[in-house]
Parts: sequence; structure tokens; C-alpha cells
Amino acid sequence: MKKVKVEEAVGMIISHDMTKIVPGEYKGVTFKKGHIVRTSDIPELLAMGKEHIYVWDDNTELVHEDEAGKRLAQSIHRGNFIENGPKEGKVELLAKENGLLRINSPIIIELNSLGEIAVSTLPDFSHVVEREKVAGMRVIPLAVSEDKIASAEKIAAAEDWIMEVKPFTIKKAGMIVTGNEVFYGRIQDRFGPRIYEKLKALDVKLEKQAYLPDSPEEITREILEQAASGIELVMVTGGMSVDPDDTTPGAIKATGARVVSYGTPVFPGAMFMLAYLGETPILGLPGCVMHAPATVFDIILPRILAREIITAKQIAALSVGGLCRGCRECHFPNCSFGCA
Repeated sequence: MKKVKVEEAVGMIISHDMTKIVPGEYKGVTFKKGHIVRTSDIPELLAMGKEHIYVWDDNTELVHEDEAGKRLAQSIHRGNFIENGPKEGKVELLAKENGLLRINSPIIIELNSLGEIAVSTLPDFSHVVEREKVAGMRVIPLAVSEDKIASAEKIAAAEDWIMEVKPFTIKKAGMIVTGNEVFYGRIQDRFGPRIYEKLKALDVKLEKQAYLPDSPEEITREILEQAASGIELVMVTGGMSVDPDDTTPGAIKATGARVVSYGTPVFPGAMFMLAYLGETPILGLPGCVMHAPATVFDIILPRILAREIITAKQIAALSVGGLCRGCRECHFPNCSFGCA
């Protein structure tokens, strides 16, 4: 590209889209890349504040922003996302299906560290829906060196994956509501309806719901029976604190399940428990799930449904972003809660 005065650009080819902005009224491309400047265009260009413009100078060592954006996007998404653009050099990636967005964060950071390249994504582990925008990318200048784009492509090609959406494949869940107060009808169950709605929103069927007293033996037996019946996720509600009558953690341990964590650095949700009975996740849900709009359960559930094997280190990592702001009107997941 080369920079020329507008008055001297007649007959030359504009090298990038040029946007006109009228505050509160209009924003759009007035001159598209490839347009041959005419004498009649000069007043409009000057009115747009363009005393100089970039026109195409045949330099094969430079890659135009549109082409660079497309090459960058294709090296990252590999056909796993819907590509939208380029528009003014920017390419967006949209999810092809509902699921759990996974981001190879170190590689995204490495690409941005090359300079003149900008790649932005939603947070890793985001729950996304079909056709939701999950990433945007572009190069900063109007044209970038071939070597720069080739370096980005080489970094991307060396990785097995950079971005993916893992579908929610767990579809059958079971719930065990514990507590003498519910079992004997002293109070109404508030856990069941809450969990049912959360599962329904993610297209998960509640196959079985059992009500049990504070009996560790009965809770253990019910967990084992549900897991053996083909239920893919077992949730046990209540009895998760340190009171003497709270027996759920011990009942989960007694199944022989591998306990990943009892307690999380997330508020609300500190008394949450995660264990695996073979490949079946067992969740111990604290009382906050009944009343708080968003808790650790909302952060963990999409990962579970995508069959992510969650580690103790990942639970510890929830500490950064694990404090809910307690907003008067909840906007989760469009907020900082659960975002490292």
C-alpha cells in the first residue's frame, strides 16, 4: 500500500474498506476495498475527513487485512466454527452447536504476543449456544507482512487444538433429596424444582428423584443404585455443612467414589462436593443452590455435562473469579462470576 493525497488518487485502487460515521445516524462502509477512485468521489472523501488515503501498491510481501484475518481465523478454527467476515479486516467465529467452549489459552496468548495480531475470545469453559459469537480476530495494520501471518499459522499448526465446543452429552440425571425435615413433610422441598429448571435449560432429563431421611446407609445405597441403573449424573442435595446431623459427605465417600474436592473456594458454594464413582460424577449440593441465583453448581454443571474430568487443581483455580458480586439483578453468566 502507499499513502497518497485524495486529489491525486483518481484512477487508483482503494486498499481497504472506508467507513463513514455520522454520530447517532449512520455507520457503514462508503468505499469498499477495490474501489477505483473517481473525480466525483473526492468531495465525499474530504467530507469524511480523508485528506490522504491508502491505495494498493503491488507489494507481494504484504498481506491485506481481510486476507490476513481470514488466514488467521482458518488456522485457529479448522472448520469447527462458523466463520463470519471479514468486515473491515475483522473475522468472527460463531459456535456451530450448544456446548462448552474450550480455549487453549497459552496459544491464544502466544499468537497475540507476535504483535500486530489481535485474537479475542470468550472465557475458557463458557457455556455457549448455537451461532453465538465466541471469538474475533484481525491484524492491527491495514496490511501485515507475509512472515507475520506465516508465523501465526505455524504456531497454530503445531497444536492439536486451539478452540472447540464440546457438546453436552450427559442427558440423564438423578437427584437425591436428603433431610428428615423434607422426608417427614415438615417443610416443602425447594431443591427439586430449582434443580429441575436448571437441568431442563440444558436439555437434561431428571430420570429419578428420591427423598431420603438423614440416614448415611440409605443415601449410599441410593447413590449406588442410581449409578448402576444408567443414570449419568447423580446429585445429592442437603446435609453438606459441618453440623452433626449433616451426613451427605460421608454417605458419598462410603460409595467408594473418588473424591475430588469437599469444599470449594467459591462463594456462594463453599460446601460443594465433587466425586466420581467410576465415570459417573456425584455432586453434593449445598443449601445456597436453593436460593442464590448463581452458585458453584452453575459454574461446574456445564463442564460435567460436556464430560470434562474435573481435577482438584481446576477446583482451586475457581478461586480467581469465584466471588459473586451479589448484584441486585443477576446477569450470570454475563458477569465476572466463574471467570478466571
